[in-house]
Formats: sequence, structure tokens, C-alpha cells
Amino acid sequence: MNTKTDNAGRLTRITILDVASAAGVSKSTVSRVLDERLPRSDNETSRRVRKIAEEMGYVRDVSASSLRRGNTMTIGVIVPRLTDTVMAMLYEALVKACIKSGRFAIVATTDDKPKADRLAAESLLNRGVDGLILSTARKDDDFPDELAARGIPFVLALRTDGRSLSSIGDDKLGGYLATRHLLDLGHRDIGVIAGPSYASSSCTRVEGYLQALEEAGIAGCPELIISSTFGIDAGAIAAEQLMDLERRPTAIFAVNDNTAIGALSGLSRLGFSVPDDVSVVGYNDIPVVSHLPTPLTTLRVPFDQIASNALDLLTGGGIAADERIRVSAPTLIPRKSSARPRP
Repeated sequence: MNTKTDNAGRLTRITILDVASAAGVSKSTVSRVLDERLPRSDNETSRRVRKIAEEMGYVRDVSASSLRRGNTMTIGVIVPRLTDTVMAMLYEALVKACIKSGRFAIVATTDDKPKADRLAAESLLNRGVDGLILSTARKDDDFPDELAARGIPFVLALRTDGRSLSSIGDDKLGGYLATRHLLDLGHRDIGVIAGPSYASSSCTRVEGYLQALEEAGIAGCPELIISSTFGIDAGAIAAEQLMDLERRPTAIFAVNDNTAIGALSGLSRLGFSVPDDVSVVGYNDIPVVSHLPTPLTTLRVPFDQIASNALDLLTGGGIAADERIRVSAPTLIPRKSSARPRP
């Protein structure tokens, strides 16, 4: 019960003023005690205010308090699709980060299409979100510049355009670690399922792959780099293309786990055994890959840290020029899908 009857016999909502009057304190004291975003105080007055508010059935009006502050404490998140486990993991991490700061996250999906990104952003902004976190940035798209020109707060996550506020993984390091792992096992012919050229994450992982080869004195071979989408079917097709080369690779680095799973399927269909015939390394460490018949070696991405950094960049203000792009390091997780090549 969070209503009362006024002098005219009408039901009205219990307000902070009602709680303050019953507790014998000021309205500002009640507001401060009941504000869940602030550290919980534990003195006699605070306990009394909370007890009276509970007995009266007071419910904080989030929309009214947001209007007074000029914001809604709601963050809009735009992802390509939630059927992609990576994007679902990012969104869940953002939800957790928002909850810790008294905020709410609302998501829109766009199937990774630039026009849909714009429509989703407008829809979220029309619903009063305080800012946007986008994981759909493309290297060839000026949408972030359009948002900046309009003065709309936003941060890019997982992908970056190199200019905007961004929270990303250290993808070049991850690509380097994946390739270095395979080189250390003795592989020299290493194929790459490279992902799409419009995503900074996939391109930078390939840069790390090339850096590791260069350090090992191995010239990069364009034939061993196969462009793809981030999907499972694309991974299977790319693996088949790699194994159709005259000089087959003894190892494959897939720039995300979905394409790595596809590669495992494609290799099995062709009769190749992993890791006996071909080693495979993925990227992201989505939950399923440790439970595959051949558990997948992969790079673990710190989604919680990336989400926390994204929200901090969006809401913190006063960002120094040298921290406009925050980078979180991945961790190599060796499993059974990678081994030394056969003699």
C-alpha cells in the first residue's frame, strides 16, 4: 500500500514529504537516506526513516527523481544481435555495471546493419536514455561522428573507430598471443579465419597474428588469411577453404569462438582430426567452448572490465585525452584443441 486519502477523499501517492513529516525530519534527509545510489547509512535517524517509509508503503518514484536531475538513469545499449553469445555476455556485464551505479540498461539489436543502428539509437534516445553504448562500430561508418556532432553522450564497446570514447579488449595482443602459442608448439603454416574487415576487433587480431609471424621470421601469406563473418557457418566454409590449399595449414586461428566452432565442424566433415591433424584456437572464451568434445583453446576476454570501463567513460566526465580508449588485456586459455604438429 503506497497511497493515502486526501481531504477530498481521493487516493494519492505517499510522498517523501509524508515520510519526512511522520519521521520528524526534513525532506532532504529522507531523500538522502532512501537514495539507493548513495552509501547506506546506519544511524538512528536513518533506521527510523527507513522503518517509517516501509510501514507507510513509500515507493521511490524513479521517473520523478530522474526528471528533477535532468536524466533517467537509463543507458541504451546497441548490439548486433543477442543470439551472438559474445554480445549477450557484454550486455549482461553492462547490466551488472549499471546496477552497481543505480542505473538501468535497455538493449536494442540491429543485425549489424548501419541503417538499423541509427534507427535503434533514435528509438532509445526518444525513450529518454542518458547515453548510448554501442558495440556495432564500423571502420568505414561516420555514425559516431554524427552522434558527437549532436552532443549525444556515447561510448563504443568491443569495437572502436580510433577517435571516439571506447572500451575494448587488447585485440592486437590477443591475436599475438594466439599465434605465439601455436608457434611455440612448432606450427609454421598457420591459417586465419579473419572475420569481417569492417570490425576493428577482427582487423586488430589479424595484426597481432602478423606481428607474431614477423617476430618468428615467417612471412605472412595472404592465402592463409580468409575473410568471413562472425558466424558458425562462415567458420566452417573458411576452414574448408584453408584445407583446400595446396600447402595446408597445420593450425588455424579463428578471430572469434563462433568461427572456431564452425571450423571444428568443417574440419570434421572433411575427415581431419583436431588437434592431431590441425590445431584450432578461438577467441572470447564463450561458455560452451570448454565443454566441446575437443575443448577449445581460446583467448578469454574480460567482459566485466570492459563493461565497467565503458560505463565509467560514459558517466565519469573529464576524460583525459590519453584515456579516451581504455584497453583490457585478454588471457590465453590453452585446452585440447591445440597441440604440437605431427612430424
